[in-house]
Amino acid sequence: MTENTTTVPATIDLQDLGTVHRLGFGAMRIVGEGVWGEPADRENAVRVLRRAVELGVDFIDTADAYGPDVSERLIAEALHPYPAGLRIATKVGFARTGPGQWIPLGRPEYLRQQAELSLRKLRVDALDLLQLHRIDPQVPAEEQFGTLRELQQEGKVRALGLSQVTVEQLVAAQDHFTVATVQNRYNLADRSSQDVLDHAAEHGIGFIPWAPISAGEPARPGGPVAAAAERLGATTSQIALAWLLRRSPVMMPIPGTASLEHLEENMGAAGVHLDDATYQELTAAG
Repeated sequence: MTENTTTVPATIDLQDLGTVHRLGFGAMRIVGEGVWGEPADRENAVRVLRRAVELGVDFIDTADAYGPDVSERLIAEALHPYPAGLRIATKVGFARTGPGQWIPLGRPEYLRQQAELSLRKLRVDALDLLQLHRIDPQVPAEEQFGTLRELQQEGKVRALGLSQVTVEQLVAAQDHFTVATVQNRYNLADRSSQDVLDHAAEHGIGFIPWAPISAGEPARPGGPVAAAAERLGATTSQIALAWLLRRSPVMMPIPGTASLEHLEENMGAAGVHLDDATYQELTAAG
């Protein structure tokens, strides 16, 4: 077997935010079904959050829309006062009208209102990272970007980011503020945002791939993901995450779960090292 000749860094330095471990935790799944309402087992959700930090997670991604509000409140309940070095990223820009329903809403007054509410729910004086959850096509993008810039200038936000954008939109936002992170769908089976990842890498922007464990056809029984998992003594989820971590030094997977078992499994991906041949095989299979 070919040895892994590529060093996979464990951390990343984010602009305006500092150093965090690249493998973080996504807090969308700790709420109710349809990303709506309270979790079925609130105490378990608190345990999962606390265990994530115990396992070395220092970057947690959430949003005002998760619940809505429930995820942010759970994070504060479980972890406040926050341990030194823990960064919590949140997002604004979606209105929720029911389970599974997501409506882009980027009016400046709404973005500002939601950011102010996130400060209260998370019990902080400044948000570590505020990301625009979606660009509202009904509102001029420069107005949405300008509101985020104002919040940063007022000291209410340390770093700013975007979610599910094109390269053109990312470049436009960079005219208004320093983009610390961009969060697009990206995994073994869906690399449609490769151009955004390339731009992020070129400009030192953290790339947060959502749905990171999805592997599609390559994960079928007998496929390359399953074969790699068997060879390396890992799970298919760990292989998918390890591939992302090697894919780019700016990649920041945030696998989310409400299960302690799955949390520990996901965090174990940081210790899975793909040899060159396995990495190339997985890359070719996507």
